[in-house]
Amino acid sequence: MKEKILKVIDEKIRPYLNSHNGNIEIVEIKDEIVKIRLLGQCSNCISTRYTIEDVIESSLKSEIPEIKKVEIIDYISEDTLNLAKKILSKGL
Repeated sequence: MKEKILKVIDEKIRPYLNSHNGNIEIVEIKDEIVKIRLLGQCSNCISTRYTIEDVIESSLKSEIPEIKKVEIIDYISEDTLNLAKKILSKGL
């Protein structure tokens, strides 16, 4: 199943995300649930819920009907963490 998922991601999902300076990573596939992490600009986007439901989940389910759900794993980029540390250290 992983190969099928990667094919759909590479052909349909990743080009869309790349056009928004983002990317996707598969974290886990278990019990027909695909856990993903959004990367780049997509990781902090206010439209994340739309992207997951209307782009990622719908694309995967239409090509691989046995997929039940797509879940996002929360992720904070290293750049965001470093920025937060800088801001917080100035306040001390």
